[in-house]
Amino acid sequence: MNKELNILSCAVNDALRKRSLTLSVAESCTGGGIAAAVTSVPGSSEVFKGGVVAYANEVKRDLLSVSEENLQLYGAVSEAVVYQMAVGVASLMRTNCAVVTSGIAGPGGGTVEKPVGTVWTAFFINGTVTTCKLSLEDCGREKNIEAAILETLKNFLRLLSDN
Repeated sequence: MNKELNILSCAVNDALRKRSLTLSVAESCTGGGIAAAVTSVPGSSEVFKGGVVAYANEVKRDLLSVSEENLQLYGAVSEAVVYQMAVGVASLMRTNCAVVTSGIAGPGGGTVEKPVGTVWTAFFINGTVTTCKLSLEDCGREKNIEAAILETLKNFLRLLSDN
């Protein structure tokens, strides 16, 4: 794990612990990378409950309660879908915080409307959901995933600091 990600993961754990909050994740394009980063910190079991790598739409729908209508209308990489994923995983894991990603890591899969590097994120904090669209520079699949993990955790830490 790179140094920046390690520092960020420690800061997220500390912020959750200080606020007596628990975290769950639902990840698509990041494939469990956020969960791996957060749980790499000693003592993370105090704040991290679990996660779902929801790569397939059926998992988003059947496990996280994402509506088939939203999947069909907007696609998996959309604000509507990550919003429902955040509510779904927080409910499933019984946490008061959740972090969600769904995006296009590449090299294929991009479109004019949703190019490679498009990532939608959602953050559930004490019942409030905030969404954010990332438009990452396409630097190859591995770097796109790493950038998505870093930016998502930075945004989550910012939101936690505001609460």
